[in-house]
Amino acid sequence: MTAGFFHFCATGRINKKCEAMSEKLLIVDDTEMNRRLFRDVLEYHGYEVVEAADGAQGLEMAKIHNPVLVLLDIQMPVMDGFDTLAALRKDPFLKGVKVIALTSFAMRGDRERILAAGFDDYLSKPVAILELPGKVREWLKSREG
Repeated sequence: MTAGFFHFCATGRINKKCEAMSEKLLIVDDTEMNRRLFRDVLEYHGYEVVEAADGAQGLEMAKIHNPVLVLLDIQMPVMDGFDTLAALRKDPFLKGVKVIALTSFAMRGDRERILAAGFDDYLSKPVAILELPGKVREWLKSREG
């Protein structure tokens, strides 16, 4: 893409880095500031982003929007990330979606516990926001391969 050119992406926003026009992502996090930051960065990179503030709402949004990737906080009210993941994996239409755990847990063994629960990967908070689009591309590429 030539520098300085702008494109409308799937979000309808003007975007100069429209990399993934048709990729829909779901962010499930009870902290609005986290959702807003992830959304803004990912939309800038051309992803269509939908959001939910808890696991139950995230499950409903996943059923409605059929995302290709879910960024799922572990500690949330109503339904935590582990219960939300279990429900996603039981749903015949959503069981194959990539689900990445978002957590502020940083204790030894947490990564292994999270992966053993069925998450596809783990992202520790605070998230290195400049690295997030590249990580999303990696996760989506591994989905295709």
